[in-house]
Amino acid sequence: MSTAQKTAPPAAPPDDRPAGRVELLRRFLAGEGFVLALIVIYVLAVAPFATGMLTERNAVNVLSNLWPLAIIVIGQSFVLILGGIDLSQTAVISVANTFGALFIAQAFTPTLFSGTAFWGSIIGESGGVLSDAGIGGVLLAILLIVAVGCAIGLINGLAVTLLRMPPFMMTLGTMLLFGAIAIWMTRSENVTGLPAEYTAIGNAQAGGIGSFLTVAMAVAVVVAVIAHYVLSRTTYGAWLYASGANRRTAIVSGIPHTRMVVSAYVISAGLAALGSVLYSARLGAGRPTLGDDMLLDVIGAAIIGGISLFGGKGSVLGAFLGALFFVILSNSLNLMNLPFHVVWVVKGLVIVAAALLDVARNRIVGARR
Repeated sequence: MSTAQKTAPPAAPPDDRPAGRVELLRRFLAGEGFVLALIVIYVLAVAPFATGMLTERNAVNVLSNLWPLAIIVIGQSFVLILGGIDLSQTAVISVANTFGALFIAQAFTPTLFSGTAFWGSIIGESGGVLSDAGIGGVLLAILLIVAVGCAIGLINGLAVTLLRMPPFMMTLGTMLLFGAIAIWMTRSENVTGLPAEYTAIGNAQAGGIGSFLTVAMAVAVVVAVIAHYVLSRTTYGAWLYASGANRRTAIVSGIPHTRMVVSAYVISAGLAALGSVLYSARLGAGRPTLGDDMLLDVIGAAIIGGISLFGGKGSVLGAFLGALFFVILSNSLNLMNLPFHVVWVVKGLVIVAAALLDVARNRIVGARR
């Protein structure tokens, strides 16, 4: 008599859907999509309380503030990815835009400027030495502005690499030094009367799509595209991320770490100077205190955009979105007519939240590994 042997049914395959959802959530929180969602949620939440926030006029205002800040944050990103920090960007903004404005201003009031350092050499009652040079003089002034920024960045980079100065202390020192030099150059006076060829860089055309398609936008987009290509498609970009992720391993691997550090600080300061051109062109004046209140916005935008304070992580798109968030934040707080101290309290809380977010993102990325 034969008996049929019963076999157990095959085990069901494990359900990977929960793990897959967790992985998607981790990628979302660690990526640029989170920043974009944060911007959308914030706008929807605040718009009912900020009168005029969703109007065309306000959108033009937001974008005109976005372009220079985005350029400056992209420059800061190169240093942060490397594992450093550049606090001197604000002083670069102040000293570079003021120095360039001196060359192209159309006239100077003797009672205000006759006792300044450059009276009788670069400037006089009839204007700066390039005031009559037209568009060529404006372009030369812009080159001088960027050159001043790159020179300050070179000082920072060489001090950090050759003298082993901590980046925080070195750039804090140059921030104070060159911020004071900016005020000394004009005795804290704004340089007005800039030529139309210069101010056109920061001004939007009235009405329609021309209000959005500006020279400042073109400059910012070009800078963003080039920076994205450099960071994501070149050996230089790969070396930069590797140096930020693990300095010792990068050096052992043959990466020229000293050159990477110096170049990152030069790029950071050079782009800060370029951003100052867009700011001063929009204001129609060179201001020796232009960058004084920008440091929190720059660092906060970079961190919220996903550029880690610990180095080795970040993207140009994240920097751009982080700058957009901070511009919208500042704009909405102004539209709500909040007291000055309340605005700074809110920004301070956002900076703390951004730092916590950076720590959380690093834990998320570590968990994925």
